[in-house]
Amino acid sequence: MKSITLTQLSYIAAVAQYRNFGKAAKSCFVSQPTLSMQIQKLEEELEVTLFDRSKKPVEPTAMGQKIIDQTQIVLQEALRIEELIKAEKGEISGSFKLGIIPTLASYLLPLFLERFTTNYPNVKLIVEELQTKQIIHQLKEDVIDAGILVTPLKIQGIIEKPIFNEPFLAYLSPGHPLLSLNTISDKDLSLDDIWLLNEGHCFRDQAIEVCKKIKGNNPLRKNLVFESGNLETLKRLVDQRFGYTLLPWLAIMGISAAEKKKKIRVFKAPIPIREVSVVYSRSFLKKSIIEALYKDIVTSLPKELKNSKIRERVVEMPSFR
Repeated sequence: MKSITLTQLSYIAAVAQYRNFGKAAKSCFVSQPTLSMQIQKLEEELEVTLFDRSKKPVEPTAMGQKIIDQTQIVLQEALRIEELIKAEKGEISGSFKLGIIPTLASYLLPLFLERFTTNYPNVKLIVEELQTKQIIHQLKEDVIDAGILVTPLKIQGIIEKPIFNEPFLAYLSPGHPLLSLNTISDKDLSLDDIWLLNEGHCFRDQAIEVCKKIKGNNPLRKNLVFESGNLETLKRLVDQRFGYTLLPWLAIMGISAAEKKKKIRVFKAPIPIREVSVVYSRSFLKKSIIEALYKDIVTSLPKELKNSKIRERVVEMPSFR
C-alpha cells in the first residue's frame, strides 16, 4: 500500500464535515474533481469505501467513520508540530476561528478586538456569533478553535478558562414597582412580567433560574407574548412601559448614571452572576493564540469586572447551555 498523504486526509475530513463533495472542495481551495479523485484513489489503495455517495447528504460508511476518527487524530498531531515550531520561535500567527454567544458578542467584542488585532497583526481572527450548543459541536468537530461563553459546562474534552464573573441587573420600565427599592433580591422578581430571550439562549435559562414565580399578573401582558433573540430589543420594550428584563452587566455600559438610577436596580448579596470563559477542545493546538486572546480580553475589561470578589451565585446555573 502506498503512503497516505496529509492532503488526502484533509480532503476526507472536509467531506466528513460538510457531507458534500462540492462544499468540501471549496473549503480546501481545490476543484471538486481533484478532491473526488484523491479520495477515490485512497479508497482504491485501502480497498474500502469511505463514503456512501448514494445518500444526500453523503454519509461515511461504518469503516469510513473509523478512518475519519483516526484522520482527525493524525491531522491534529500534524498541526501540533507546526504549533511547537511557532512556540519555539515565539511566533503568534495563523488563522484562528472564534465562536461567541450572542449575549456577549455585542458588548464584549468591541472591548478587545482592536487591541488584539493591533497587537497580533499576523493572526487572522475569524469571529462568528453562535449559540452555546453550536460552539460545543463545532469545537468537537474542529470547525472553530475556541469559544467565549458561559460556564461551567462540565463536558468531557472541553477545556474551560474563566475570564470574569459578570453580575446580573434588573432593567425596569418607567413606574415599575421594583423602582421603589434601592436594591432587590431574587424573591422580589416574578416571571409574570419578565421579557425573555428565545429558547436556546443560555441567558434565558439563567434568568428563569434567578426569578421566583409569585402570584399576580401584569395586565399589560395578557394579550401580548413576545420573545426576542436580542437583549437590545428587550430593553426597548421595557422602555415602552412593558415589564422588566434581566441584563448582564456589560449590557448597561453605554447608559448614563442618571438613566441607570431611573431604570436599573442591582441585587443584594449574594449577587447572581454568570461566569464567562474561553473554552477550547485541544490543550496544545494554537495555545499561544488562546493565551494572547485571554490576556487581551482581561486587559480590556472595565475595572468593575476585574473584581475577583464577585463570586457568589443566587442559584447554581444550568451546567449545559
